[in-house]
Amino acid sequence: MKRLVLSSTLWLCLVALLMMGQTAHAQSLPDFTELVEDAAPGVVNISTSRTIQRGGPAGHGFGGQELPEIFRHFFGDSFPMPPGGGGQGRSQERQSLGSGFVISADGYVLTNAHVVQDADEILVRLNDRRELTAELIGSDTQTDVALLKIDANNLPVLNLGDSDELRVGEWVAAIGSPFGFDYSVTAGIVSAINRTLPRDAYVPFIQTDVAINPGNSGGPLFNLQGEVVGINSQIFTRSGGFMGLSFAIPINVAMDVADQLREDGQVSRGWLGVMIQPVSRDLAESFGMDEAIGALIADLDPEGPAAQSGLQAGDVVIEVNGEEVDRSSTLPRLIGRVAPGREIELTLMRDGEQITETVELGNWPDSEAAQRPSGSNDQARLGVSVAEIDEETRERLNISGGVEVRQIEANSVAAQAGLRPGDVLVSIDHRSVSSADELLRIVEELPSDRAIPLRLYRDGRSLFVALRLE
Repeated sequence: MKRLVLSSTLWLCLVALLMMGQTAHAQSLPDFTELVEDAAPGVVNISTSRTIQRGGPAGHGFGGQELPEIFRHFFGDSFPMPPGGGGQGRSQERQSLGSGFVISADGYVLTNAHVVQDADEILVRLNDRRELTAELIGSDTQTDVALLKIDANNLPVLNLGDSDELRVGEWVAAIGSPFGFDYSVTAGIVSAINRTLPRDAYVPFIQTDVAINPGNSGGPLFNLQGEVVGINSQIFTRSGGFMGLSFAIPINVAMDVADQLREDGQVSRGWLGVMIQPVSRDLAESFGMDEAIGALIADLDPEGPAAQSGLQAGDVVIEVNGEEVDRSSTLPRLIGRVAPGREIELTLMRDGEQITETVELGNWPDSEAAQRPSGSNDQARLGVSVAEIDEETRERLNISGGVEVRQIEANSVAAQAGLRPGDVLVSIDHRSVSSADELLRIVEELPSDRAIPLRLYRDGRSLFVALRLE
């Protein structure tokens, strides 16, 4: 009997210890309730609409039928019309949803550039259910940041934190409108910092495992103090939905962009004028370096600041103003955050020796192509910003000229014709194009209100599109 009593007592103790352990574990998890209550009023829902033009009469080309989905998948809504196609065309309204947050009581709102790209109308819905039309102050596609302005005062403003103080492993939370469900809250931890993604060399992304889905884009990422430390921007996925990897733009980067957009309507970045590549172990050894760090200069723009300052192909940049370039992807970020016209000191490895060079940065060629409100085109008739392509690209495409589309103005002739960034334009109206100046000269001479053939290369394939100049 005593043994039974003893066993029961031990069992009760074990159960009590287990319950205490579970309680302690539960207490160690963060509580986001106060954060959400305080921050939710400053988070907004953003909806946009835009009207796209479709070629063909009341249908598209294929015997008056709708463009088949398989072609839309590859060509979007701008499949080139067959001979004899055309007509007045028809319009279709497209809508999209996203998130954003208030950064000033007088109505400035921050979101992603891709949320409002090409929008004809932007509506901001506040926490109190007011819907206000927003003005696009400016957007920067390189960092995916856009600044909006709504006509309102005394708005709830979110507190901004310091994204440079984020540490891997700390808790963060997101508030946004995934799939249109307003003020949804998700949480997770910081998985990595200073993450570089393809085509995003200027943003040191915050990687998290916070669940982000379509509609979350542009919404805030909070630390446990309720401070905004990032803007949720994109996910890595093979399914089209969240798979545990999401990426946010650091708030320090975003606010630097926002300040420039508010001040000038565009973003200026320093430009070095070099082509770079990573430094492998073998390359490091061949250059007399002890470790594989830095950015190897593979080529230089002969008119660029680097070439004018005496930098050479084969130089390895290991520091910018005393800050280490640990890998090649770090260099564009360090250069891009310095204003054009400023001098920087570069530490280089050249012929096995460490040297320093001073370079006055130029203005990054695409800086002036940051999207601005409608009606401000770099090339007014066409509405595109282009750059000349290198000889390697010409050889790969087997062409003698061509220019690459870098930016496209919303609602422009180029946008309506379906041009995309990355397209290589080789001829317009059967006249070859080999430079930005030549393209501008040809466009100025073309007649209005007539379909003009334009030949381009997209993803390595030749394609003709028709555009109608105004």
